Amino acid sequence: MDQVLELQYALDTFYFLVCGALVMWMAAGFSMLEAGLVRSKNTAEILTKNVALFAISCIMYMVCGYELMYGGGYMLSGIAGGETLVADALTAANEREDGFAGGAVYSSASDFFFQVVFVATAMSIVSGAVAERMKLWSFLLFAIVMTGIIYPMEGAWTWNNSDGANPVFGLYHLGELGFSDFAGSGIVHMAGAAAALSGVLLLGARKGKYGADGTVHPIPGANLPLATLGTFILWMGWFGFNGGSVLKLGDIASANSVAMVFLNTNAAAAGGAVAALVAARVLFGKADLTMLLNGALAGLVAITAEPSTPTPLVATVFGAIGGVLVVFSIVFLDKLKIDDPVGAISVHGTCGLLGLMLVPVTNPDVSFSGQLIGAATIFGWVFATSSIVWFLIKMTMGIRVSAEEEYEGVDIGECGLEAYPEFTGK
Repeated sequence: MDQVLELQYALDTFYFLVCGALVMWMAAGFSMLEAGLVRSKNTAEILTKNVALFAISCIMYMVCGYELMYGGGYMLSGIAGGETLVADALTAANEREDGFAGGAVYSSASDFFFQVVFVATAMSIVSGAVAERMKLWSFLLFAIVMTGIIYPMEGAWTWNNSDGANPVFGLYHLGELGFSDFAGSGIVHMAGAAAALSGVLLLGARKGKYGADGTVHPIPGANLPLATLGTFILWMGWFGFNGGSVLKLGDIASANSVAMVFLNTNAAAAGGAVAALVAARVLFGKADLTMLLNGALAGLVAITAEPSTPTPLVATVFGAIGGVLVVFSIVFLDKLKIDDPVGAISVHGTCGLLGLMLVPVTNPDVSFSGQLIGAATIFGWVFATSSIVWFLIKMTMGIRVSAEEEYEGVDIGECGLEAYPEFTGK
């Protein structure tokens, strides 16, 4: 039994680390997607934000975020050893009649690594929505609070299922209400979108985006091949995002679950891409590449809340619903003059909510009321706290660059260099 558990420990830990590395690769996907969808004069700054926010996320989650979310207070003094975990699993196995440990057995360090890349994903969502007109250092200051406090608190109310889990405002834990979010349609994606929305509302639209008569002036991205590459990187990384959330691989049931999660994740992305392409053709009369890319991401976000229980066909339908919804959401937000250069609020917010509400369709243990309360709690907490932080930053150091800097591009004003200097004609 000792050898079996040691092998399970090694396999589950290795699987966790590989999935975490795949999710970390999504940071490259967000960087390429956003760099492709902004104008060339803002490329270096958006790349700077994405690299810096990932580093800040890793530091802040280590310093205080993991402690707030899971109570893992050993992060600064050292990681618990594998021998302790295997010994605990052996004890549990000996107490069971079937002789098997009940839960996943993996290194605490691998758990932290897997969790921290989720934090960075939530913050990456904010980056694209506020692109082209936000001050770099104001954004990074917000990233410190978002990754160190705001995200970990709502994570504690949802994914921390231990006996000492933090109740929501001292009242209840969302799991007690029938709430479920397998890999984070709400906890990660909708939370990131809520923070982005609050920032965009205070920041305002880019100059020239909306006319005085309410007309919308498209501002195309500079590098659609780069945006396409970013989408494929995100699509690939999502297998780690959803697949790793199974939490283990060391038994037959878990291996089958992982395979189904991978299959459904891919099916939903495909459904979202095709549905968005068709919707764009019907609405605009053209095959819009940006809508196709966002459709694939919308399908991925929609299936993230529950990728293990639908059939592949149902997962494709769920993704297709997300693909259609994201097209209409982007158009609707433009009508409201909410300027989101990359469509992040629609992809991750609107479709994140959709994903949460689709869970009870295939998972009878989850209730629609629980999902609604959970969604409202997550959005309300993140939007309210983010608005306070954004407002304080605005009142002290400001959040928007000057009109001149915006016209010249934030690459020069914020970073002192250009991503494509040979194309400027200077």
